[in-house]
Amino acid sequence: MIYNLKKITESLLDSVVEAGEIAKEISQRGVKITIKHDKSPVTDGDIEVDQILTSNIKKLTPDIPIISEETVDLRVENKWKTFWLIDPIDGTKDYIKKRDEYTLNAALIMNFQPVAGVVYAPKKDRLFFAYSEKNSTNEIKKYSYETTKKRNTTKRLNCQKKNRSEIIGLTNSDNTPDEVLKIYKDHEVSKTIKMSSSLKFCVIAAGEADIYAAQARAFEWDIAAGHAILEHAGGFISTINEKSFLYGKKDYKNLAIIVKREKNLQK
Repeated sequence: MIYNLKKITESLLDSVVEAGEIAKEISQRGVKITIKHDKSPVTDGDIEVDQILTSNIKKLTPDIPIISEETVDLRVENKWKTFWLIDPIDGTKDYIKKRDEYTLNAALIMNFQPVAGVVYAPKKDRLFFAYSEKNSTNEIKKYSYETTKKRNTTKRLNCQKKNRSEIIGLTNSDNTPDEVLKIYKDHEVSKTIKMSSSLKFCVIAAGEADIYAAQARAFEWDIAAGHAILEHAGGFISTINEKSFLYGKKDYKNLAIIVKREKNLQK
């Protein structure tokens, strides 16, 4: 089946914004926390967002399976080539603490690659979306944008660097692994910033940072939407060994990853 990815992605934006505003309201009044089998927290906000996104995606693409962090059965191997990956709230710990970097995420995977994605940071009012489409000569074109929840300003992302005076690396925590520090040294990183969630991919796409690297951690739904935003803006994502980063792994677990605004960050 041929899908209109532009129409699907843009049709999803209102649902993501609606879910994001509900997530904010739940956070402001105080979340209800449950501890999952893997000892990670899940909140009533995660569940509410999951239900909104899943319901609306089913209406848009009823024939495409949906894999969500909150409903997936990790004992069942993934055998799909085309599927949705949803992370209702990435950065749940920050969400619980009422911080502002958590994001809502949905990505469409086709042939093991992200072809469309939406990332919304409700407390920052930053909404990112990306999609692929074929032109009249069957050439695949990629588009990535940032807008606001009211969509009164929309700009196309192209990874153009905002700060030419330094090379900025992003980290997950205060205890950056030696393997990642070496990568940053090799790329002449002059400043590191700690940042939560898939927002890291989006700020690199916006040219506000240059590189992010991480050891094998988390799951495919944590990064798929951000991957789409960055790659469709012209950025580069690969394994540490510089192989293509593909989705549809049987256990959904991420490999070690390196994310760059440009292949050559000195440009």
